[in-house]
Amino acid sequence: MAEQITDPAVLDDVTDDRAEDTGPIPGEVNPRVVDYAILLKPRVMSLVLFTGIVGIVMAPGSIDWLTALIAIACIGIGAGASGAINMWYDRDIDSQMERTMNRPIPAGRMNPGNALWFGIILSVLSVAAMAAWVNAISAALLAGTIAYYVFIYTVWLKRRTPQNIVIGGGSGALPPMIGWAAVTGDVALNSILLFAIIFMWTPPHFWALALYRSGDYEKAGVPMMPVVSGVAETKKQMLIYTILLLPLTVAPAFTGMISMPAGVVIGLLGLWFIRHAVVVMKSEGFDAPRAMFKFSILHLFLIFVILLVDRGLQALL
Repeated sequence: MAEQITDPAVLDDVTDDRAEDTGPIPGEVNPRVVDYAILLKPRVMSLVLFTGIVGIVMAPGSIDWLTALIAIACIGIGAGASGAINMWYDRDIDSQMERTMNRPIPAGRMNPGNALWFGIILSVLSVAAMAAWVNAISAALLAGTIAYYVFIYTVWLKRRTPQNIVIGGGSGALPPMIGWAAVTGDVALNSILLFAIIFMWTPPHFWALALYRSGDYEKAGVPMMPVVSGVAETKKQMLIYTILLLPLTVAPAFTGMISMPAGVVIGLLGLWFIRHAVVVMKSEGFDAPRAMFKFSILHLFLIFVILLVDRGLQALL
């Protein structure tokens, strides 16, 4: 859901040195099972699940544990399904990029059609289960997330425009809205804020990666910002987005979703993210972009942890 968390495939640096398939060894997981798991992009799925859970916890109202677990499972399965379809569609460019060439399809360990049907079946099942056991709004948002990632990002944007991450990031930003809707059955301002935080965070996060992976993207013909617009413009855009992100991250403190002290802590994290962008602008080489990319993951994670901790403290007081 967002090769985002977005091209979320970025987080899946999976290596596999199997020379041949000799069948499962007793006590070990069948290699075919491992390959199907890789299709689901488990690292991406874990972040999607986390932000979806935050949406459930932060939403007003209540939800029983079984319904919450079903919603979480559907969000994760839907994310994995879109990842599998993405790997099917991108198998040609995956085979050209060092980061992705060892995935099951380009490495020749899986028939592309199997990956496609795996993704389609999981997509249908996840949306149907959400509609049947949670509610129609969350199911519609989940269906929209999968369709957005597959058709808008993967098929339309990724190979056509350097704005692929900017526009395509919407799919990776939707899970907290889905979680929120699972509880409330609607879309509210605070759920849109959670969406906006991830949406605005995505471009500087992935452009930081693209700065030191630009050779891979250029080789595969993917028009990432550094390849099309140049390094200097990319660094400028990264700084702009980190600045625009800051007020969005502290906005929940002004809408009543979190306390003011929590908003201050999140604001300090945002200032540190801006500092990383400034360092990247002034730097040469790949060390600063790599450091910013790593911090960006921690940054988003800590924002959502603070949301959870603050909600827990408010419940105790």
